[in-house]
Amino acid sequence: MSRPTEKRTVDMQIIGDWVEPNTRVLDLGCGSGALLDYLVQSKKVSAVGVDLEFSRITASVRRGLSAYQGDMTTFMQAFPEKHFDRVICSRTVQELDDPTGVILEALRVGRALTVGFVNHGFWKNRVNALMLGRKIRNAVYTTEWFESRPSNPLTIADFEHFCAAKGIRISRRAHLAGNWHTPCRTLPNLLAGYALYDLAR
Repeated sequence: MSRPTEKRTVDMQIIGDWVEPNTRVLDLGCGSGALLDYLVQSKKVSAVGVDLEFSRITASVRRGLSAYQGDMTTFMQAFPEKHFDRVICSRTVQELDDPTGVILEALRVGRALTVGFVNHGFWKNRVNALMLGRKIRNAVYTTEWFESRPSNPLTIADFEHFCAAKGIRISRRAHLAGNWHTPCRTLPNLLAGYALYDLAR
């Protein structure tokens, strides 16, 4: 199993543990549908995804998933409050033009919101930026700045400050070490490579 595939598997397993069977799930930035397909197979959820990129939506549909191309905020506005049991925003939040608007709308249409992101404050990222003075290049940040998608990297401290400022309750959290496998229980903003949060209002 390749390292990116292994990381994706651990991510999916944690999210899967938080998802109740036979519930309604919306995946924001669903990509090719790997996570939704996993949840459909393992938890028998009623799943729908939304993504901007047509090729990714096509890949999701080929998996037999319900997926829509378009703006995620506009898509969510079509649903009443608490329509979904869970909304998932995994590896997407750092690319959002309006993260506050998307997260608050997700908490309106969902009873719970799961957010997962790479911790930009991970110590190796800090050392790399300090020593080289350039955009980080590693197994997570694989592209040059001029090849990157619009991005607004965040840290665990950034995200927890955001939740406190917006009155968002953190129901549970999972911090993983730089290998994205071992739980990180000490100084997560410095030592964790990946973070997952379960949120509610």
